Amino acid sequence: MRAKTTTFCLLMCIALLSSGCASILLTGASGGVAYTVTNVAYKTVTFPFEQVGDAVHAALKRMGIKEAGKKKIENGVEISATTDRLKIYIEIERITGKTTKISVDAKKNVVWKDSATATEIIEQVEKILEGGK
Repeated sequence: MRAKTTTFCLLMCIALLSSGCASILLTGASGGVAYTVTNVAYKTVTFPFEQVGDAVHAALKRMGIKEAGKKKIENGVEISATTDRLKIYIEIERITGKTTKISVDAKKNVVWKDSATATEIIEQVEKILEGGK
C-alpha cells in the first residue's frame, strides 16, 4: 500500500511540475475565481476590454490602492499598483470583442502572495461592471 501511495504522489508531483499552465479552480467564497499554481487569481468576464479597464481603475480607487504604472502586453495591458505591503500586477487581456480576462498577482514579497486581495480586486471589478456599488 505504501509503495502505491508513494508512486501516486511522485506521479502527481511530476505532472504538476511539468505543466507550465496548471491551474486549480477554487469556487465557493471566491465566486468562481480561479488560481494558477503560483496563486495568481484570474477570471474571464463577459464585458468589453475598455469597460473592464475602466472598472479596474475604479476598483483600485475604491479600495485605496495606488496605481503605479501601465504597459502594453500581448492582447492587452498590465497595470501595476501598490499598497504599503503589496505589489500588485493586473493583466487585462482581450479574448473577444465582448470577453476579457482579468489576472491579478498580489505579492507580499518574493515568496508570499495575497490571494485574498487578488480575489477581492476581481470581485470589486465585477460589482462595478454589473452596476453594483
